[in-house]
Amino acid sequence: MNIVKENIDDLNALLKVEIKKVDYEENVEKVLKDYRKKANIKGFRPGMVPIGLVKKMYGKAVQLDEINKLISESIHKYLHDEKVEILGDPLPKDNDQEIINFDTKEDFTFTFELGLAPQFEIKLSKKNKVNNYQIDVDEKMKNDYISNYTRRFGQFKSSEKSDEKDMLKGNIIQLGEKNSIPEDGLKAENTTISIDIMKDEKIKKHFIGKKINDEIDFDLRKALPNDFEIAGILNKKKEEVADVKGKFRFTIKEINRFEPAVIGQDLFNKVYGEGVVNSEDEFMKRVEEEIVNNLKRESDYKVMLDIKKLALEKTDFSLPEDFLKKWLLKVNEKTTAEQIEKEFDSFRSDLKWQLIRNKVAKENEIKISDEELLKEAENITRYQFQQYGLYYATDEQIGNYAKEMLKREDEAKRIAEKILEEKAIEKLKEVVKLEDKKITADEFNKLFE
Repeated sequence: MNIVKENIDDLNALLKVEIKKVDYEENVEKVLKDYRKKANIKGFRPGMVPIGLVKKMYGKAVQLDEINKLISESIHKYLHDEKVEILGDPLPKDNDQEIINFDTKEDFTFTFELGLAPQFEIKLSKKNKVNNYQIDVDEKMKNDYISNYTRRFGQFKSSEKSDEKDMLKGNIIQLGEKNSIPEDGLKAENTTISIDIMKDEKIKKHFIGKKINDEIDFDLRKALPNDFEIAGILNKKKEEVADVKGKFRFTIKEINRFEPAVIGQDLFNKVYGEGVVNSEDEFMKRVEEEIVNNLKRESDYKVMLDIKKLALEKTDFSLPEDFLKKWLLKVNEKTTAEQIEKEFDSFRSDLKWQLIRNKVAKENEIKISDEELLKEAENITRYQFQQYGLYYATDEQIGNYAKEMLKREDEAKRIAEKILEEKAIEKLKEVVKLEDKKITADEFNKLFE
């Protein structure tokens, strides 16, 4: 076997792979002998099928399969040994590939296109400034945070008389002429109406101040012009209520009023676990710590975005774009050339950053340990648990969940990529000038508009 690389330019090359019969013959014979042992062909005992018959039935397919495996393994080894860095995968060259005729030929030459990774320098220095935003914690943030907890752990309680934010449970039925009740009219039992979401203020007032068993006649379409809401009340599909109009009668069976949780020990236990927080002062301190941590996470995210943007602006290099478009079309069979062209700017930017990130990692010998993978998986798990209000999950529970997460190859790869990116950003932070800047939450949010 012989492999030769021919450079077209700095970003494109051809790889010619010459294969002779001696390169694949032994493997083909070995596979065919194995087929013979396992073949179950009528008229022959297992293992006694003539090798000539096996070759006739399976020879061409096995030969093609072994040649393909040999090509793949050989190219991979060549690129590794010669330290050839490529983008994407080698592609068979269009209109220049030898037609394989197994009946007449035994030696073959295959040509592949390569997209070469560019050579570049990362041109960042202390002359490049990046803001490290220090977001102020104000009273509104604290109040919103506490309100979120009190609402999350609040509950509905029965009330004798309805108010504007109450939820009513009861029966609804469609009315006919002169408020009659037609036999084929729409109706639903034990359905729920939230007074607060009603769009028509006059109709809303009719629902306020009512008691159990009171009846209210109203125009459902005027009260709730959204088909999704109407479908929910009538227990129908959205498509089934498109033509619904006219009056309905709602009979109240329950009046439920939402009451936020009271700030006290019961709330502290529900949020953080039994006995972890034991006073309002401790609760407020814990809330502020959470806000600070969340703001730090948002500020770090903004720094990451700004450093990535700066690195892309200051590090100029080209890519083998024609090759990459061809490769993208090859690996995404359901994607059209037009779609690739439309989305290529975004792809180009992502790939350039990936190359910069990998160069930073290589030059700084960045490694990722199993302990770091597990710790990051635990952090992700803990954050997910908190999103569902599970603040009191034990370290053992989080650890077990994180270990299961890492058993999934795609999840483990995603977490490793995240750690690599964070480490690369930390290295770039050392290169640029990072300046602390005080900012309000509103000012910070406007940076993303």
